[in-house]
Order: sequence, then structure tokens, then C-alpha cells
Amino acid sequence: MRYAEALRLAVAEGLLGEERPLAGFLDADGIRDSVDALRDAFAAEPGVRVLHTFAAKAASLIPVLRLLADCGMGCEVAGPGELRLAVEAGFAPEHIVLDSPAKTRDELRLALALGVAVNADSLGEVRRIDELRPPGSASVLGLRVNPQVGGGSIGAMSTATATSKFGVALRDPGAREQVVQAFAERPWLTRLHAHVGSQGCSLELIAAGVAETYRLAEEINEVLGERRVTGIDIGGGLPVNFNDDETRPTFAEYVTALRTAVPGIFDGRYDLVTEFGRSLLAKNGFIGARVEYTKDAGGRRVALTHAGAQVATRTVFMPDAWPLRVGAFDGQGRARSGPPMVQDIAGPCCFAGDIVAHARELPELREGDFVVLYDTGAYYFSTPWAYNSLPRPAVYGFAGVSGGLRFAPVREAQSLDSVAAESGLRFADGLTGLRGRP
Repeated sequence: MRYAEALRLAVAEGLLGEERPLAGFLDADGIRDSVDALRDAFAAEPGVRVLHTFAAKAASLIPVLRLLADCGMGCEVAGPGELRLAVEAGFAPEHIVLDSPAKTRDELRLALALGVAVNADSLGEVRRIDELRPPGSASVLGLRVNPQVGGGSIGAMSTATATSKFGVALRDPGAREQVVQAFAERPWLTRLHAHVGSQGCSLELIAAGVAETYRLAEEINEVLGERRVTGIDIGGGLPVNFNDDETRPTFAEYVTALRTAVPGIFDGRYDLVTEFGRSLLAKNGFIGARVEYTKDAGGRRVALTHAGAQVATRTVFMPDAWPLRVGAFDGQGRARSGPPMVQDIAGPCCFAGDIVAHARELPELREGDFVVLYDTGAYYFSTPWAYNSLPRPAVYGFAGVSGGLRFAPVREAQSLDSVAAESGLRFADGLTGLRGRP
């Protein structure tokens, strides 16, 4: 298994150890393979033109984005920071899509000036674009709709519920007619966008949302008597299997579900855009963390590590929805063996719930060992939480070369100087210098 080889080599090269007790790792070859699998799945439908974009929020790291750009991907961004990262990573503006429910006028002006595609999240935003759109803008402009097909097993990840904050709620009284009217009044509005959700959403639910959006596109074009809607952004949201090494569902299975629910979407009349994130990267990365101490409490062994809520936030706060597999390794990075022991894998954050794995059966962990959190290539270490002012961990990429693996830096570990600077060091006297009324 490449993860085991990567961990052992990372320890040998000093990327993990007492002075560097936490790091994230990404398999560059695996990322390329995932992109190929996505492209191949849609290539099975030869009549359709597809722009595959990567959801930047899943790994907001410029070297990762540049790798994906080099693989021919576009980029979906959800704010000015991600837009800046996408530009710095080298994505062409026409391959960038801006989605966000709260775009400011300045954000819209910049996107329209660059020629970035924009999906308005509301009819109010469409009217704002009316005011701001410069003559000759190259931006492809669309409207996000909420097909209201229901939620999956994780409410926080379901974006097509009756009261979702995203898009125009199509089943609300009069909403569908307002959408048709918006397209009738604006020849520049040419794309529909929908995203049902991701983790916890079945392929059938996701495909139902795409089918509803397709039917709306057909209705708009029929009412207007022309092909006003020429593209459909079908979002992303393929769930990830966190239970074992198998990749499921696959992109090919997703395309099959679409073909069953909405075969017309592949007949070539609509350009398609996808926005996958987690499903491209999750299984291509892991977190390595040093065991700093072990102790016994209430008959339970507790391994205190450096990987907690600051890098595994969702898992700590929603362990049933976001369970992670954990591997046990010795101080040289070799897989631990021996009889299983029930252990809690705890993190460094100063609150009692900072547990990434509860009552997990693993070979006995000891001080100086390492744990691996598998399937964490998306979201986990790329968007850490600054609780307790814990510094961001270093991130490394690795790939196979003749004779083994080679590492490359993706992000340096955050220094304590940087932590202090971000915490207002420059303005240390800002409050003591304020004086109110006597």
C-alpha cells in the first residue's frame, strides 16, 4: 500500500517526527488517475461537451490546483480568496466558475472583467449583474436553481431541501415562472446550475436534481422558441466511501445514473459543467500524526496525538457522519502488529470532545508511534481550523519514481511568528491605547 510506504519514508526523511509531529500527504499519481477516471466516464458519451472543474474548497492549495490545471481541469470557486488562488494556479478565466450565495458587487465586477463564468444564486443577484455587466464581457452567465428534490442522510451536506439557502427554490409558488421570465428578459443568461449535495446523498437523488434542472432548461427553450439555455452546470457531489480502500461509487456509475434519469442531457444540445471536489482527492491523501502520550481513563486506553479537530473538524463534531479509518504505526513508520486493544484516538485541542476515533480496536499504541488518518486528501489538512492557535501543518505531495517515492513540498508548516502575526501582533497596543469617557 502506497500510504504505508509514504509514511515510512516520511519518517525516515524527517518530514514526520518529534519536531514535526503532524503533516498531510497527497498522492500526485493518484490524483491524476482520479481525473482520468472522471474524464473517461463522461467520454463514454461522445456527443457531449464537458468542462470538468475542481471545487477549490476541497483543497485550497495552489500546488494542488496547478496540478489539476495541468491535468486539463477547470476550477470552481466560491469567493474572492478561491478566485485569487485559481488565477495564481494558472487556470484560464474561461475555465473558472464562480459560485457563492453572497457575492459582493466588487466580486462580481472582478469576475465579469476577467471573463470568469458566474452562476447567480438568486434573482436579486441577476438584477445586480444587470447593473454591473460591462459591454462585451466574455463571462458565461447562469442562474442556480434549487430543484427541491430532498436531502440525503447528512442534512448539512444537502443543498436541495425545501428551505436550502442555495439557488431559486423551483417548487415555491411562482418561482418557476419568474425564472423563465428572467431568461426571457436577458439574452445573456444562458446557463442553469444545480447542486443537490455530496456526502450522504445517493446517486439517484443527485441524478433527480439534474433531471429537474434539465426539464427546466427544456421548458425555457420551448417557451422562448429558441435555444436560450445552452449549458447546464450539474455541480459535483459524488459521495466518498470512508469504510475501506475501495472507490465507490465510481464516476462511471454516476454517469450511468444520469443516463437512466435524464438521457437527453447527453445528446449534445447542452454544454455541461461538473464541479467535483472531495471525490477526486479524498482517497489520494492521508494525515500522519505523532502519538505524544498514552494514558488509561475509565478502563479505556487513550492515545493523545497531534491530529484532532483542527484538521479533522467534521469528524470530531459529527463522528457518525464522517468516520475515518485509522492506522497504527511504530516510531519508524512501520505498521504496528499485535493483539487489538480498544483505544480512543484523541487530538491536541483543549476540549473533551476532541476525539477522531472512539473505542477503535488497534494494536497497542505507544509514545512516539504514529497514527494515520486515511481518506483525508480533501478538506481535512487543506482547510484547518485555528482552534487553540494551533499552527497549520505542513503538506507534502508524493509520486512514484524509479526505485521508490519522491516528496515535494505543497505548504510549509505555519511558524509561531505567523500565528502571532495573524493574531494581531502588529496592533498589540490597539486596545490599551483606547480611552473612553472618564
